Amino acid sequence: MPAKNMDELVSLCKRRGFIYQSSEIYGGLQGIYDFGPLGVELKNNLKNSWWESMVYENDNIEGLDASILTNPQVLKYSGHEDTFTDPMVDCKSCNLRFRADQVPKECKKEDLTEPRQFNLMFKTNVGPIDDGENFAYLRPETAQHIFTNFKNVIDSSSRALPFGIAQIGKAFRNEITPRNFIFRVREFEQMELEYFVIPGKDEEAHDLWVQKRLEWWNKQGVPTENIEIYNVPKEELAHYSKKTIDLMYKFPHGLEELEGIANRTDFDLGSHSKQQDEININSSVKVNKNSNSKMAVQNESGDWFVPYVIEPSAGVERGFLAILNEAYSIEKLDDGKDRVVLNLKPHLSPVKAAVIPLKKNNNELVTLAKNIKNSLQKLKLGRVIFENTGNIGKSYRKHDEIGTPVCITVDFDSLDDKTVTLRDRDTMIQERIDIDQLSEYLKNLVNK
Repeated sequence: MPAKNMDELVSLCKRRGFIYQSSEIYGGLQGIYDFGPLGVELKNNLKNSWWESMVYENDNIEGLDASILTNPQVLKYSGHEDTFTDPMVDCKSCNLRFRADQVPKECKKEDLTEPRQFNLMFKTNVGPIDDGENFAYLRPETAQHIFTNFKNVIDSSSRALPFGIAQIGKAFRNEITPRNFIFRVREFEQMELEYFVIPGKDEEAHDLWVQKRLEWWNKQGVPTENIEIYNVPKEELAHYSKKTIDLMYKFPHGLEELEGIANRTDFDLGSHSKQQDEININSSVKVNKNSNSKMAVQNESGDWFVPYVIEPSAGVERGFLAILNEAYSIEKLDDGKDRVVLNLKPHLSPVKAAVIPLKKNNNELVTLAKNIKNSLQKLKLGRVIFENTGNIGKSYRKHDEIGTPVCITVDFDSLDDKTVTLRDRDTMIQERIDIDQLSEYLKNLVNK
């Protein structure tokens, strides 16, 4: 069963070193979090799984790592300078500020100011003179740098449609009211794919990517039956979208978007292109006299056209939270005690295996355990830990709670018969296995 509430997950994250409040010793910074020793492992494993599924498993998708600082012209023509705002109100009674659609019930309507638009983008000065003119934005999304690099990628990789550009990276939004732990924050990471297709084939591609994303989340431990598909109504669509499907997940605080898959048509490439009147743009775009690149391709007849784009876009933190929520469980043991377990998929587990000597002060056991740990670490499957606490029971409980799929105990029999005890996290079943079979066992476990 998932966590009963957000407090359970927050407590686990702080206690076991998944996530900390940033700058906590100075009172913290609202909407900003640091990922601890286990959190960074889980987060990296999640990103690696996404990258492998996008770039390595598809021969027509390339990767990108673009800059965070963004030329204002990019966000001018993308529409962000005009539209990337939220309505903000102040409550005269409690002196707090809220998004207009998120005012708590305690605040009376007559105590609220009139809504005013608040730009969500962070600005920063560029260069030595802070004159208000030499500035850049911290990117509010990773997508726009993919669009502005469209011609660079297609020219350097000789790609033909359909093809995609994938990117994982930081984005920044000056949220009025960050909330619900890491669900809505001011600094976060996105996993975004822009998949370019021939106009007319966009609806088929959109349907395909919705199914592919559902399958991927299922493999990460978020079952398809726990995701609701929300076909965003026309009146709620973003200005660039022909159709958007949101994958909705029941987080501890309620049903919210886990990932969006949008058909952005030719709006973005058309917006960033020069010679717009020559390339048959279907979307309504702002006249662009500053771009020096034609964001279009030619068909077999030599006519220029702008590709449509399908965009699956997911937040790393939201994915982290959903996976943690699904994996979290409290089990009642035969002795009446509770056991907290993270039933993480092994490829996501922060620690892939813990190697534990039965006695921490026995040199032979310790040496053998360290040798096994070093051998398994060389497989490069992820982090393997040497756990030398001297208390097997406590070690097992700790690794249950952080999601380690298997514990390997080195005991005195191990010195004679070269076997160890494997203890499975989910079933708690123990079995003996030859030490020389451990590598193959762990590879099969992590890669299944």
